[in-house]
Amino acid sequence: MTTKRLLTIIGVSIAGLLVLIAVATSWYTVDESEQAIVITFGDAGDPITEPGLKFKMPWPIQKVEKLSKETFSLQFGYQQSADGEIVSYDDETKMITGDDNIVLADLVVQWRITSPRDYLFNSEDPRELLHSATSASIRSVIGSSRIDDALTSGKAEIEAATRDLLADLVTKYDIGITVLSVNLQDVELPNEEVRQAFTAVRDAEEQKNIKVNQAGRYENQRFGEANGEKDAIISNATGEKIARIEQARGDVALFNELYAEYAQNEQITRDRLVLETLEAVLPNAQLYIMNDDSGTMTYLPLAGPRASAPVVSEGTDNE
Repeated sequence: MTTKRLLTIIGVSIAGLLVLIAVATSWYTVDESEQAIVITFGDAGDPITEPGLKFKMPWPIQKVEKLSKETFSLQFGYQQSADGEIVSYDDETKMITGDDNIVLADLVVQWRITSPRDYLFNSEDPRELLHSATSASIRSVIGSSRIDDALTSGKAEIEAATRDLLADLVTKYDIGITVLSVNLQDVELPNEEVRQAFTAVRDAEEQKNIKVNQAGRYENQRFGEANGEKDAIISNATGEKIARIEQARGDVALFNELYAEYAQNEQITRDRLVLETLEAVLPNAQLYIMNDDSGTMTYLPLAGPRASAPVVSEGTDNE
């Protein structure tokens, strides 16, 4: 075989290999859970988020980096192995509170890649940078909190403050990451005896909250009953007031009628009122009424009760 033929075979083989490489590296697929970014001679393009088969220029002109769109978890202060065993890192979790006490705090940070270009090119190791930012954030928040808040009722506030501070740091670092949530897993004391004492304090506070809630429910119950009794008294008083007003109006109307009759004939009306009053006051007594010439009505004498209805008789001064 001549040298020229050999060179021809080598050239054809190299050309075929280049064509094969070009064809093999000109297509790529993007899964639903992935986002891709095409890099052309080191210059990153816009992220590709729609799934499917995609075309690009062959390598080495263009290459593709694929990143997950799923949510990642950063475990700070501990590590869980594949078999479920948990390994704690006390050097990371040991912190000083604002009132000069030592606590152990570990947490989980949920985060997501939102800018593939920044994630790939703005930091050599974004995950390590996120870990450092998490450490700085939780230590800053714990350092300005009291130990009672860290161990009992202040965990929600610590989580919120840590999340806000960590989100600000990640935004300043511009590493293409968005922090979704920060969840404290455990906050405890390094000393067992002190830990037991704080556990007892926590239990006592829970019992106190239970008693306070029970007292609040009892107060609301008694307050409701008192309001009901008050409304009933007010309602009865209002009814009594209306009844008395109506009765007074009736008495006034009756008095006005009697006064009109009295104005027309004073003597007759006066005598009739006297007789009606005597009948009402002494329903079962015998009563003798005599009129003398002076025009004065005389009442003689009062007898004992009778079984029958009272009889009123009129007489003169003649026997």
